[in-house]
Amino acid sequence: MQINPELKPQDLKDKIAGLWALSGQKIKSMASHLEGVSGSPVVTVNGTYEPRSWTDWTQGFQYGSELLQFDATRDTYFLDLGINHIKVHMPPHISHFGVHDHGFNNLSTYGNLLRLLNEGKIPKDQGTKELCVLALKLSASVQAQRWTTIPEGGYIYSFNGPHSLFVDTMRTIRILVVGHMLGHHSSGENDSKINLLKRAYQHALATAEYSIYYGEGRDSYDVWGRTAHEAIFNTNDGNFRSPSTQQGYSGFSTWTRGLSWAMLGFSEQLEFLHGQKELPELDELGGKAQLEEIFLKAARATCDFYLENSALDGIPYWDTGAPGLFHLPDWRNKKSNPFNEYEPVDSSAAAIGAQGLLRLGNYLRAKKEADADRYWSAGLTIADSLFTEPYLGTNKDYQGLILHAIYHRPNGWDHIPENSAIPNGEACMWGDYHARELALYLDKVIKDDSYYTFFKGITS
Repeated sequence: MQINPELKPQDLKDKIAGLWALSGQKIKSMASHLEGVSGSPVVTVNGTYEPRSWTDWTQGFQYGSELLQFDATRDTYFLDLGINHIKVHMPPHISHFGVHDHGFNNLSTYGNLLRLLNEGKIPKDQGTKELCVLALKLSASVQAQRWTTIPEGGYIYSFNGPHSLFVDTMRTIRILVVGHMLGHHSSGENDSKINLLKRAYQHALATAEYSIYYGEGRDSYDVWGRTAHEAIFNTNDGNFRSPSTQQGYSGFSTWTRGLSWAMLGFSEQLEFLHGQKELPELDELGGKAQLEEIFLKAARATCDFYLENSALDGIPYWDTGAPGLFHLPDWRNKKSNPFNEYEPVDSSAAAIGAQGLLRLGNYLRAKKEADADRYWSAGLTIADSLFTEPYLGTNKDYQGLILHAIYHRPNGWDHIPENSAIPNGEACMWGDYHARELALYLDKVIKDDSYYTFFKGITS
């Protein structure tokens, strides 16, 4: 990736304004199109979002986008739309024991709504505030119950079952941190109290150890920052068995969206830890300093791998081991080409990863580290690429905001347009949400507004 060190957030001001203008039109179109339809919007087909029921893990991104649109534009149409959708459709997600996605669905909705209330950006409504607080507490408790114990701690297991640790979940543990901030705990057998912050960070430690590679010889393909989508454990004794994947090419290559979840998840937790005092929960896990050291190593490794294994403009191909890359031998040193005939790019990985790079840069700036600006500038460079064509969806008849995203390449779940050999030209709900979140993050930096985090505004 070629980083533009001269780029400043203010340089993206016009592109961000253009993104919000397009975003509002697309949200209205999607809401109208999906009214009364069951299932969650996942990916577009010929520019239109169609519902697909498979854990409904993207519904929170749809309604969370409505809240982000309001936050950025102050258009109350989107606020009213978001609140109505949350109250009608989100309650089942609070008590969903079958998924590892609580931090996606419920923080995007109840979390953002609580933040807007506590920041005074919407009129005080004690009933809605109490609803949000209760929803977040219960969501955190339910997520914490999805637990596999291993000798050195444990992890929140994926929908594949107790043997499966997904790297994606590194970003969903935010719900446990928020539940802890709200003074809640989960309860187990014999009324045992489960500390939500401790459980979140046990999961993070397991992810750092088993999902991230550091060039230390764990296997023949161990390089700094390589990320396994899935880590498989023997549930009889808790021992690690092998890397694997569900949506990537192999357990020994890097599925770039999984990589980006780790980049952002670890960077966000570093920002949270930085503002915390020593806590008993942290002491039990080795102390705040040791946790920061482990999280920083994981964040640096994954971000460095992303920078080394993306195209020149910062957009990655969907998996670094995808076999068709053989036909694109110099892909790292050229701008991404979503219209090639061999392997698709994944703009959603870029939307997520850019925010991870920015947050890591921000954290390192606070620590006065010399390489902080490198990560910060890399995040801006990716945003600059995403917020323009061919990635920004400027066609007003299309509901997708950020084009050329990939959902599940091995299963063939992405639309392949006529006269093309690979998927391209379509959007996904998480990619659009994270592009909006990235734009809002930068918007606040440009306007010198309050710094946007998952934990700001949770407690009033």
